[in-house]
Amino acid sequence: MTKIGVIGAGHLGKFHINNLKNLETVDLIGFFDIDSKRSQQISEQYDVDSFDNIEKLLKNCEAVSIVTPTITHYEIAKTALLHGLHIFCEKPFMHTLSQADEILKLAKETNRFIQVGHIERFNPALESIEHLILEPLFIECHRISPFNPRGIDVSIILDLMIHDLDIILTLVDSPIESIDTSGTPVLTDTIDIANVRIKFKNGCVANITASRVSDKQIRKIRIFQKDTYVNIDFLKKETEIFSIKNNPNIFKNEPKSIASLHIGETQEKNIYYSKNESKNTNAMLEELRSFANSIATKTEPSVNGRDGLKALQLALQIEEQIKQNLMKI
Repeated sequence: MTKIGVIGAGHLGKFHINNLKNLETVDLIGFFDIDSKRSQQISEQYDVDSFDNIEKLLKNCEAVSIVTPTITHYEIAKTALLHGLHIFCEKPFMHTLSQADEILKLAKETNRFIQVGHIERFNPALESIEHLILEPLFIECHRISPFNPRGIDVSIILDLMIHDLDIILTLVDSPIESIDTSGTPVLTDTIDIANVRIKFKNGCVANITASRVSDKQIRKIRIFQKDTYVNIDFLKKETEIFSIKNNPNIFKNEPKSIASLHIGETQEKNIYYSKNESKNTNAMLEELRSFANSIATKTEPSVNGRDGLKALQLALQIEEQIKQNLMKI
């Protein structure tokens, strides 16, 4: 069993503690939080040891899960790596690119793994299309939520949009050609709503909208490519596939014909449809299981530190471009 500790027992940290405690491959050593009152409450609620300083916790672990404000990630990750620990770090990976570069270099020098908490990679709706050969021509993303004071220490790009940026970077195997942005603060001092249009050199275009000032919650990605359209609903954990081709490389389940297209006088094409209703799995549990398995099997995590760096780099570029646009107003 892998000995893991948790640093940070806030809203998200509690879920890490609870999930790690229920992982059969993990020995949850305990946790540390700077709030002693909260530490006592969490310790009693989850029946897990609370440490009064980080050093004590690190000396008893093989790995740590860092679930603290982004600005603290660098110092905690550096300390953990110098103690010879593997790291699970919640997104955004680091506060700056230079910090991310240094942590990746240190991880390589100490021969330790880093996994970044891009949890949507473990959403069963996304995993249900792993069999598909995707060559997107257009991607549309909507990730909007009602306002929540949690997470406002960073902009909407680093808080929510970064999930979709990470996924897009895994879907499109091409350098970025151009980025057009718009966004603005609404309720906070950071950017609360943003729209980005990314054009890749292979011709694919991604249009991404993120907001935390909505009256509803939506988390969807639509992928369009020749002959096929895929609609992924991360909240419902459902995936719909529409295609004019009926073959097992596209549909895992037997599709049904839902319409016919008449093109000209002679050509007719059928539209086939299938819905993948995924099991109600716990994405956080699965990403933490993956982290523990990587350590046990000595294999690179599926969402590694380089992935975290790429998503962070794009998110910071978008954020800076929006800020520059706002200064011109």
